Amino acid sequence: MNSQINLLFQKSNIGVGKRKKATARVFLQPGKGDLIINQIPGEKYLQYNTSYIDRIKDPLKKLQLEEQFDIIAISTGGGLTGQTEAIQLGIARLLCKFEPSNRSILKPCGFLTRDARIKERKKYGLRKARKAPQYSKR
Repeated sequence: MNSQINLLFQKSNIGVGKRKKATARVFLQPGKGDLIINQIPGEKYLQYNTSYIDRIKDPLKKLQLEEQFDIIAISTGGGLTGQTEAIQLGIARLLCKFEPSNRSILKPCGFLTRDARIKERKKYGLRKARKAPQYSKR
């Protein structure tokens, strides 16, 4: 049993997803469709928000594999939306790693596209990235 756990969490079986400041490392193991995020049941971690749960499971639904794998994710940074989409990307990448033919199914749906938008840096002389101090004519 212990050697089976070590095989599950090896570097070759990790799907990594990122969005904004959120990063997720995803592991898939044969099971009945459970979701565990940071050692907490996924529904509780995502505050019972069904849209987040559905978004995470979308790549598996597209391939009709939703009842065959348990999802174990380690997610850090960002908020719930960023972490959700990072987990989704990690799952899609991992499914493509297992079976390269899955790529042609997942790519047109946008599951393999990394959302590269991040917060813009603050510039000197401004209050935020683009917000300038109020202009005074006199």
